[in-house]
Amino acid sequence: MALRLPPLHALEAFEAAARHQSFLKAADELCVTQSAISHRIRQLEDDLGVKLFLRINRNIALTPQGESYLVAIRKALADIELATRSVVHAVRHTLKVSVAPALGSKWLVSRLADFQRQHPDVDLILSASIQLANIKSGEVDVGVRFGPGNWPGLVAYRLTDEVLVAVCAPDYPARIGGLATPADLAKARLLRHPSLPWRPWLDAAGLDWPEPVGGVQFDDAVMMIEAAAAGNGVAVSPGKLVEPYLAAGSLVMPFPFAPRDRGYHVVLAPESVGKPWVMAFVDWLIAAAGPSAERPA
Repeated sequence: MALRLPPLHALEAFEAAARHQSFLKAADELCVTQSAISHRIRQLEDDLGVKLFLRINRNIALTPQGESYLVAIRKALADIELATRSVVHAVRHTLKVSVAPALGSKWLVSRLADFQRQHPDVDLILSASIQLANIKSGEVDVGVRFGPGNWPGLVAYRLTDEVLVAVCAPDYPARIGGLATPADLAKARLLRHPSLPWRPWLDAAGLDWPEPVGGVQFDDAVMMIEAAAAGNGVAVSPGKLVEPYLAAGSLVMPFPFAPRDRGYHVVLAPESVGKPWVMAFVDWLIAAAGPSAERPA
């Protein structure tokens, strides 16, 4: 015999509206319009042949039939959620994550234990890369990248805004005769990385200088930062990468300003948005990044 069941979305709308005692708050929770909540509940009432809510001006209240129905529906929804979790958690998923080397070693790795505690059914495979092609091709599921956030063909959520800082070893300024003003960088060796140009920082410092050339260029940001800490020159870096060095005193900021720059983003192919284990990692990354991160709609 076929089961006579109301639509699940109508039951979700009813439970949320009853819990909040508000169609508007239920709409916000379920990411739909208030009129959609009203329509779903009206459809449910028509199917049941009873009124579930009393509409009093702009307020709502459960009818006696609504009170009784709510108790049963909450238990049924809880049972459905439990059954779903048990099935999902019984299946292991492999998640391939590609992260820019510097951010991976200085920020992500120390936080991964928390994700593994929350999602023991997800096996992580991490690789160090700044390429986007491996995300587009499906070689990796999720990437963490530094940039503007508008990569064609990919979905990106902002993790954190970033600032640029100039850093050097504590004794470096004295060794070259002082760094009293940004113009004194003319005496310094400017360390370079192809993805971290000096020009945005120089412009913010009021220096109309061309992009530095010559000297040493690094293809790994951590290597460049380590070179600065070893006294080899001045590096410009996203602030997040040098936080541990500044805290430890192995690097200093000779100039007290940090212009805003591009940010870090979690990047994935559009088809990965529909995979719960992928989005669980995305949600966790965004939560770990803090309140300024962009939540998926």
